Amino acid sequence: MTATRVTLKFQIGARTLAAMPRHLERVALELEAVLADTLPTLPPIGAADGYFITSLPAKHLATVAGTWPLVGVRQRYTRYHIDLRHGHDAWMAGLSGQTRSTLRRKTRRLEGNVRRYRSVPEIAAFMDLAIPLAARTYQARHGLDAALSADATFRQEIASAAADDRVRAWALFVEERPIAYLCCTGQGQVLRYDHVGHDPDFADRSPGTVLMAAALADLFGDRFAWFDFLEGGGQHKRQLATGGTDCVDLLMLRPTIVNRAVLAALGGFEGSVGLARRGLAASPLLGPLRGWVRNLRR
Repeated sequence: MTATRVTLKFQIGARTLAAMPRHLERVALELEAVLADTLPTLPPIGAADGYFITSLPAKHLATVAGTWPLVGVRQRYTRYHIDLRHGHDAWMAGLSGQTRSTLRRKTRRLEGNVRRYRSVPEIAAFMDLAIPLAARTYQARHGLDAALSADATFRQEIASAAADDRVRAWALFVEERPIAYLCCTGQGQVLRYDHVGHDPDFADRSPGTVLMAAALADLFGDRFAWFDFLEGGGQHKRQLATGGTDCVDLLMLRPTIVNRAVLAALGGFEGSVGLARRGLAASPLLGPLRGWVRNLRR
């Protein structure tokens, strides 16, 4: 394994205010390893600045980090998943009554149609329609990994995965206009929630929710055992998931002066942001600010 450049970001929400690059051995735990409760195997560190471990089950934090001299937790979250083996009816029955009602209401209100893509030619057609849409989405405007890329190498990787029957994609149309997309890649028995976005002009009609419900209805009859919502939180993940694992993203750095300064700066910044958020939560300005943020995302 070769160390890669990892940018440690000073962020408020999706907005990056500053960044510090480090060369780290990245150890990303896949869902099957998380569910199997498997401890990660750390590769030789070589000349890297340290390790960056993602989706480490939180209960193993002390074991993995206990003997390392310089450690920082980047984020804590629940890694949500859906067990597809129990079938669509059982999944729907496990949702709250409010969630089931919301899915039905939003689907009726939008009056769109969903198209499915799987084979190599179908995925090529999907990319042709989804990439222009992706450029307009919130994910692309804020540089998030969930956005589809127009890069030729990325397109080739998706085409190769489709040739191995490892891609499932969907697009939601209103009349003939694509307004939302979802592109997922498979690894083993797991299908990953990789690339998603919707047209900001239709944000008030919840196209992402409608498309997600249609995609999941298809997947319960597919060959995958789990749908992986990946790292990070989100209300829709919590509402739709059948389970989740408390995880952390962990930095383990060499105890150099620079690395100590990086961790101290990150810790101080994130502590200040957390304090500001707690203060804002009790403020009468919270409602207007949330409206402002929603408008920014459109």
